[in-house]
Amino acid sequence: MDTGAAPKPTVVLCPGIGGAGHVGPMAQLAELFLEHGYAATVVLIEPPIHSSDSDSSFLARIAAAHPSVSFHTLPPLPPPDFAASSEHPFLLVLRLLRLYNDRLEAFLRRSTILPRALVVDQFYVEALDVAAALDIPAYTFVSSGASALAVFVHVLTLLAGRETGLKELGDAPLQLAGVPPLPASHLVKDLLEHPEDDAMCRAMVNILTRGMETHGVLVNTFESLESRAVQALGGSDPVSVSISLPGGRALPPVYCIGPLVGNNEAERRHACLAWLDAQPERSVVFLCFGSMGSLPESQLREIAAGLEASDHRFLWVVRTPPGRDTNDIKKILEQRADSDLDALLPEGFLDRTKERGLVVRSWAPQREVLGHAATGAFVTHCGWNSALEGVVSGVPMLCWPLYAEQMMNKVFMTDDGDGGVGVGVEVEGYAVGFVGAAEVEEKVRWVMDAERSRELRTRVAARKEEAEAAVKLGGSSRRSFVRFLADVESTRERLGK
Repeated sequence: MDTGAAPKPTVVLCPGIGGAGHVGPMAQLAELFLEHGYAATVVLIEPPIHSSDSDSSFLARIAAAHPSVSFHTLPPLPPPDFAASSEHPFLLVLRLLRLYNDRLEAFLRRSTILPRALVVDQFYVEALDVAAALDIPAYTFVSSGASALAVFVHVLTLLAGRETGLKELGDAPLQLAGVPPLPASHLVKDLLEHPEDDAMCRAMVNILTRGMETHGVLVNTFESLESRAVQALGGSDPVSVSISLPGGRALPPVYCIGPLVGNNEAERRHACLAWLDAQPERSVVFLCFGSMGSLPESQLREIAAGLEASDHRFLWVVRTPPGRDTNDIKKILEQRADSDLDALLPEGFLDRTKERGLVVRSWAPQREVLGHAATGAFVTHCGWNSALEGVVSGVPMLCWPLYAEQMMNKVFMTDDGDGGVGVGVEVEGYAVGFVGAAEVEEKVRWVMDAERSRELRTRVAARKEEAEAAVKLGGSSRRSFVRFLADVESTRERLGK
């Protein structure tokens, strides 16, 4: 007699070797599958790089925050010798990911029933070879927004039609469907070259192209936040697509299923939250530059001087130097774990500001800090997850991009016209690599002045309400995810699964 219940349909999610900004949203996506009656397994790969002052336990922390999700870590492979190689570290990581394919395929084959679908991070396209070998429908998860995705697709077409790269365009504004005017210099650095001349550009073009060759693309955003970009990509209305791939090839269906910004924090309450409990409502400026955002000592000292002069309360997460160029993995490996905050910051700064400021080393529970009643503004590096967390928390942002697609995000976040998100203002000086103390002081004073920043705060409050509506029953993101699940099942039937 069969007394067992029928097994739930399973989906496997593969974030690759991305940091917390990739694994965290993927874990939240897994929770979404659980809510809709699926089983979900997140396949993890141990990062080959552990910077000496970063929190290397982020995988364990994220897994602990999602006890209902199954996590499986692939048996580790020896990491590349970054220090000895002359090849770009990112290319070495891509090669390592290809080597993990055998281990991923072995794990999937051990299952008695192959998963309904394989969802891969936008940078883990190597796993698509495994999906093809096992005949499993594959989908791309984009942890950046719809605006960034629209730009990436545009760039594929631009590069395909040029004999030279885009670097020569300088700061000339690109007029691209779905997004505000974007200075060419704000594109991801490696996409400014030409794929025939540059190995990194060639690798990025391959990643972006393959990511658009799956059965569909899940995007961590909601339709009203980036309505023009969503429309240009097709969104819920495929008829409205105004962007195509090189050669006129159609984009796969795009599903906006965010914001995915749930709990990825520590089990125990961080001490900084107790400090926030003692501060007045909306009185604290929170500064955090992401899990890989480190600044040189000279810049840290300028920030400190600006905060001190502003006379406002602050909570500041400091990662130790060296260098502003956090794309350089070799520099990350060399980061000093023994740097003393007193030595990094102006003499006496910590003592002089101890009544109104708190400096935290390396990491703080960002989502909880932003959601705290005492937090009144957010100085951010413009990583998309941070932007969404700011939106969901209703906190106005000062935008200070550092690397990758963050300068693009700055444009989307600060533009309050048609196509912009309008939730922040820029901190001037980021483009030349140095922001002065006077600029920090002025922008902090401006954003904390309720009258001067009234329009910004009104827009942020409206975006927060839209985000809440999107994920409610009947909201745009819920409907989009249901449509995605229906497409998964119809794809299985079409393929005879």
